[in-house]
Amino acid sequence: MTFHSTKAPRPPLHFILLLSVVIFVGCQTVPQPPDPARVLMNAAILRETPGNYFFGRRMFKKDYKMWGWVREPGMPWKSAKLVMMNEQRMIAPDRASGKLGVDNNYDYRLEGAFSGDMVYEPASDKFYPEFVLTGYELIRTNPPSIYIVDKQLDPAIRIINTPVE
Repeated sequence: MTFHSTKAPRPPLHFILLLSVVIFVGCQTVPQPPDPARVLMNAAILRETPGNYFFGRRMFKKDYKMWGWVREPGMPWKSAKLVMMNEQRMIAPDRASGKLGVDNNYDYRLEGAFSGDMVYEPASDKFYPEFVLTGYELIRTNPPSIYIVDKQLDPAIRIINTPVE
């Protein structure tokens, strides 16, 4: 008695491997040339003088209450922490002007310190480090992007991407 299989014949292993390689190579992204503004920004960061101050990038979102990204001098933006701003000693720049979020994506030199406390932000359902603001200086109003996706800059979109530069 002979049994016949109703299964379709399997393709040879070398065909499967070749097809996998073609698909994988076809999915590679083409490297983009570096953005000149980012290159200059990163070079300037490396030249920053160490000290008892910070750099902040305001990130205003309508639905969230965190202030933005804070990093130490000489450190890249990808090392920055998304913070809740403690304004008991000094009011944040946009609140001082009476125009909440008007400084979205502005760069600041910040005076102050991390308190060591974590503060709950209800819309994101997460805890963020608290930064106690004691002073600030506006550095620039149109800095190079530190995000992969520029939709991050839209206050109405509920995206919170970490900086990549």
